[in-house]
Amino acid sequence: MKILITGGAGFIGSHLVRRMVDNYPEYQIYNLDKLTYAGNLENIKDVENKPNYHFIKGDIADLEFIRSSFSQYGFEGVIHLAAESHVDRSILDPLAFVTTNMVGTAVLLQVAKENWKDDFDGKLFYHVSTDEVYGSLGDEGFFVEETPYDPRSPYSSSKAGSDHLVRAWGHTYGLPVKISNCSNNYGAYQFPEKLIPLFINNIVNRKPLPVYGRGVNVRDWLWVEDHAAAIDLIFHKGTIGETYNIGGHNEWKNIDLIKLLCQQMDKKLQRPEGSSEQLITYVKDRAGHDMRYAIDAGKIKKELGWSPSVTFEQGLSKTIDWYLENRQWLDNVTSGVYQAYYKEQYIKRQNP
Repeated sequence: MKILITGGAGFIGSHLVRRMVDNYPEYQIYNLDKLTYAGNLENIKDVENKPNYHFIKGDIADLEFIRSSFSQYGFEGVIHLAAESHVDRSILDPLAFVTTNMVGTAVLLQVAKENWKDDFDGKLFYHVSTDEVYGSLGDEGFFVEETPYDPRSPYSSSKAGSDHLVRAWGHTYGLPVKISNCSNNYGAYQFPEKLIPLFINNIVNRKPLPVYGRGVNVRDWLWVEDHAAAIDLIFHKGTIGETYNIGGHNEWKNIDLIKLLCQQMDKKLQRPEGSSEQLITYVKDRAGHDMRYAIDAGKIKKELGWSPSVTFEQGLSKTIDWYLENRQWLDNVTSGVYQAYYKEQYIKRQNP
């Protein structure tokens, strides 16, 4: 099977690419990534020379490029992760999110339909989305697959729009589609503008830890390798046309998570207890900051048998260890040096 994974050089995508390449040597895995700021081929250099892995640099919103790629490689499955995904960036540049998340998704859907025509047997378009499309919860309740959409930011609105497009192509054209909506991911290879890797890096360098508002916003945290396992399972065994929520059963107030992170970092760095907490600095809250996200992942557990494999304390410890053991990766990302990897590894290969 020839599978296109979009955004495979990003955080979640790189974990999925590695899993699919390693676990399914009979598949041909094509990683398509634009290599913007969050796309980093160093994330998957351990599989780049495997015979069933292929990298394609390009933009999912470029219709003719996507048509050419489908024609050249004959993709039979698509797992679509490529997206602009940072809320703060979406507030500053909302049109970039509309272009990538909505136009890019529509292009992929249309080209898949054109190439697969009416012969959808053995074909699949799997769209990976976010719990933020559901809006914000109060102190109680959980997002379920039937929760009405109520996005609040340009980011979540563009992802909600992409979800609707996937369902539209499924209902209108009969395209075989699946969707999953996940909670906040954390783990290795995450770009350090996100909370956990940002704070790990700041603690290492004794920089302030900027906490929005009073730090009382609540998120459900999902270890990225558990998410990749869930995507794998849904891709192979999920029901066509269905949506699956993927959550960590793991709600934390931001300030409580940060204090746990500080405690673990002090131990691992052998610093005096409480020294990292002294770096906490409260800053003006994000515009339109959703108060609480929480996912009910009962459907995927009941139908497919998936559940998280680690507690948050275990997953956070693994995550901290990875960043402390891979400081060169972190330094390359924060300095921008990582962007030279594509030129070194791929451009020179093409133009010796």
